[in-house]
Amino acid sequence: MTSGEDLSAAEADLSFVRALQLLDEPVPGTNDLQELRRIHFHLFQDVYDWAGQLRTIDVRKNVPGAEFFLPVGFIELAASNCFSELAEADHLVGLSREEFVEQLAYHYEKINYVHPFREGNGRMQRIYWNRVASAAGWQLDWRPVHGEENHLAARAGSDQQDLGPLVRMFDKVVTASDAQAHGDWSADEIKRLAIRPYET
Repeated sequence: MTSGEDLSAAEADLSFVRALQLLDEPVPGTNDLQELRRIHFHLFQDVYDWAGQLRTIDVRKNVPGAEFFLPVGFIELAASNCFSELAEADHLVGLSREEFVEQLAYHYEKINYVHPFREGNGRMQRIYWNRVASAAGWQLDWRPVHGEENHLAARAGSDQQDLGPLVRMFDKVVTASDAQAHGDWSADEIKRLAIRPYET
């Protein structure tokens, strides 16, 4: 690689190909930190030696005023608490659309704040939450949401404890599940993921 731009381009292309593979051969849905690690490894194994490994440094977004994510020493404990709480909520099964949107925003923010990896947390989360939504009878269509909107909504949740922007974002994203109505499920799903233009 000769520059950060080259690395970003290669990362986008390679992780896109790996995301396609995950649609047909998903990692086991264990609803825990191990599942996130498996997703992250699969997406970024061609790019980073540390793909799937928990970060070892404290990080924050490279924008003015951004707060640090969860300190590195608390990642495993906090993730365990997040997934226990999600299990207590029956992984969001049986909710109305309004309830699902609100609960998705709440649990998304929790895991986003944990931010277990140095890079690629956003793409990893899209893969994970798409599976959770599908199991709960919903579908996530990320195309109406651009990266900057996602960043600002997530920052409002973690920095200001304001879930309103995330709720409004997911209100655009959550749709009724119609995967069975499509002949080429994988092609439609990768379009809904909108993973190529998305930056973490």
